[in-house]
Amino acid sequence: MFKFVVKRLLLTIPVLLGTVFLVFTIMSLTPGDPGTLILGLTAKQEDIARLNHEFGYDRPFMIRFFNYVRDITLHFDFGQSYRTRTPVFNEILVRFPNTLKLALASIIFSSIIGISLGILSAVRQYSVIDASLTVLAMFFACIPGFWLGLMLMLFFALRLHWLPVSGIDSWKHYVLPTLTLVLGSSAGLLRLTRSTMLETIRQDYISTARSKGASERIVIWRHALKNALLPVITSMGMAFGASLGGAIIVETVFAIPGLGTHVVTAIRQKDVPVVLACTLFLAVMFCLIMLVVDILYAFIDPRIKSRITK
Repeated sequence: MFKFVVKRLLLTIPVLLGTVFLVFTIMSLTPGDPGTLILGLTAKQEDIARLNHEFGYDRPFMIRFFNYVRDITLHFDFGQSYRTRTPVFNEILVRFPNTLKLALASIIFSSIIGISLGILSAVRQYSVIDASLTVLAMFFACIPGFWLGLMLMLFFALRLHWLPVSGIDSWKHYVLPTLTLVLGSSAGLLRLTRSTMLETIRQDYISTARSKGASERIVIWRHALKNALLPVITSMGMAFGASLGGAIIVETVFAIPGLGTHVVTAIRQKDVPVVLACTLFLAVMFCLIMLVVDILYAFIDPRIKSRITK
């Protein structure tokens, strides 16, 4: 297991380098420069050129890229924001907890709801419950997140006055954003759990367990669920990694000062150090999440554990 973890961590190095190079290239190809965006179009050209020189933006592309990689690897320096002149990593640490709370709450509740209802739908296949849950899942999966968030805000906040519209002052401020994410992601987990459970309970070993007199509860929860959960765990890991990307739409609708809105603002203002640092940070988090998913595979399926530990 230790060799597997080390190998996976080493494989993340070229992935992160490729991610940084790709984002660096895209930001360099976009029109505009930091000096013009900060000082404005009416500023003197000499002042704009002086500011771009201070940021090192007037240097060739490859020199700027290698200097950035060198500063990260040798000094763990992600640079300073062009706009606020503060260390980029400090801004990430301030905003990331808000995004992390939202992502954790959404993945916990969506997994509980989606997996439970998916198992129920598979066990009661072709029943009224199955048809109702399938239609409900397809309905919420098709609704755009921004529209759902606005409708929830309109009903629960503006009409009933039960919950606040925006902000992060208390736990109540997280209810509507979390509900917006949960309804969409739990619908996908419900459909995936149902399909994997239906495929699993048709296997021969499930029929064998039933023929030996095992109760339906033991067959479902002890034998079928373990194998059916493998693709569901992968989907949950990817959904959690995507939520850490900021849930940009939800953060924008509910005015949450998270990582997603921070990245969007930095892209608009061509704040290259902020965009690169946030992208690299999220890429590292996503790689670690997928590593945890692979390790969970080993605990769920002994066959995978035997291959990993070789």
